Amino acid sequence: MDSAQLNYTTTEKELLAFVFSLDKFRSYLLGSKIIIFCNHVALKLDAKPRLIRWMLLLQEFDIEIRDKKGAENSVADHLSRIERKNNLMPI
Repeated sequence: MDSAQLNYTTTEKELLAFVFSLDKFRSYLLGSKIIIFCNHVALKLDAKPRLIRWMLLLQEFDIEIRDKKGAENSVADHLSRIERKNNLMPI
């Protein structure tokens, strides 16, 4: 993440992760049903211009976003709390 992206809200960061992942694996995912599990209900409700632009980018995919409570998704919850060093390597 660049310095501007570090200042994004949690909602924006979660959607950015979806956009980044789908963009990187686009050629493999087009034409497939994609189900995204997240515990951030605001992804369905928020209507900021940046998020709307990102959602427009995702319209070419067959995506369904499902809510999954953090208690049911302990692995993802744990991964989001891992301490990271500043010298991250870009993908």
